[in-house]
Parts: sequence; C-alpha cells; structure tokens
Amino acid sequence: MVRLENDHDLPEDFLRGVDPVLAGVIDDVVGSVGTPLSESRDTGVPDLPSEHYGVLVRAIVGQNISNIAAQAIYGRIVERYGGHAPAPEELLADEPDGLRTAVGLSHAKTASLRSLAEHVISGELELERLPELPDDEVVAQLTAIKGIGRWTAEIFLIFHLLRPDVLAVGDLEIRRTVETAYKLPELPKPAEVEKLGQAWRPQRTLAGLYLWRWRAVQRAKA
Repeated sequence: MVRLENDHDLPEDFLRGVDPVLAGVIDDVVGSVGTPLSESRDTGVPDLPSEHYGVLVRAIVGQNISNIAAQAIYGRIVERYGGHAPAPEELLADEPDGLRTAVGLSHAKTASLRSLAEHVISGELELERLPELPDDEVVAQLTAIKGIGRWTAEIFLIFHLLRPDVLAVGDLEIRRTVETAYKLPELPKPAEVEKLGQAWRPQRTLAGLYLWRWRAVQRAKA
C-alpha cells in the first residue's frame, strides 16, 4: 500500500486503469471516507495486537464470528491473563475446559489455541522469522497449526505483515462484493475471484481492502 515504484501516482490510479468496475468501487469508497486507503491506511478493521503471537490468537478467536463477538471474547481472554494475550506456556498451563467456558470459546478454537502454543514452544512456528519469509512460506507455517486455514494466514499477511499483493479469495465478504459490483448471476467461487484479481497484481491487497470497505459504504447508504 505504497506509491508505485518509479511513479508518482497512487496505487489506486493503477487499479483504476486496469479495472473499470474496481475504479467505481474505489471512487465510492474514497468519496465516502475522504482519503485514499493507500494514504490513510484506514481499513475499517478494529485495531489488532502489535505482536505476532497476539495477532494469531485474535485471528483464531475471530474465525467465523462477527467482529463484535470476536472483540468481546478476545477481551475476556486478555482479562483472564492479566491484561495481555496469554504466553504459550500460560495457555498450555491453563485447564482447557476452564478456559473455554470462562471466555466463550468453542472446543475447536480452544484446541487451535493450544496447537498454536505447542508449535511456538516446539520451534515449528518461528514467529520472529515470519516477516522475513515469502508469502507462501508464511502460509505453509501457519496452516500447519490445527484450526488455522488459508484465510486466517492471509489475514495475518494482509493486516499484520502488511504484504502488498495478497487477496483473500475465499473470504465471503469479498466474494459477495464481487458478485454485486460485477453484477454476476451468482456468488463467484474462490477460483473465479483469483482469476479476476490477476489484473490487480501487484496491488491485490489494496484491491481487497477496497472490496471489503465498499460493502460497508453500501450498507451505510441503504
């Protein structure tokens, strides 16, 4: 989400030039928020923890539930561990069912949090090396953890590592936005979104941010 290399134009100008439908989406969003997302870094997503481990804990908690519910559960987790995301050792020392019932986690998410902690302690997940790894290697390391799929790994790349060319093609909100904006007869499959997004390289992250934000803009207009 930076200016194009060897060019003074914003990346939004590149995206407008390669996709007229996306150009309309961008114009709607910029008209609503007042500033290009590439400059404001305003994604409309609640603040995430600053450290890699806390972000992954928050990502697991937030799978398949609303942001409001995820924030509430994550808040209870932080409260349980003295105001911070639990260190791997703290989480594994906690009684799983006690943690689950106290904060409102499912059995699956409790198991996933424990798997994350185990991978960190064993060294299978090298948290400090993640920023140095290419996108596909980050995805491979994260999806080796029980309960972390490609979507969660991509969200980590987009919102935490700030990688510029990642598109969460399986994200339901993005697929619904593509269906509406491109006037498709039905919800596109992830492979169709992937094909559409090839034109947006190397700014697919920014394109996805606009697709996410456009739905909020449309809801506000309704």
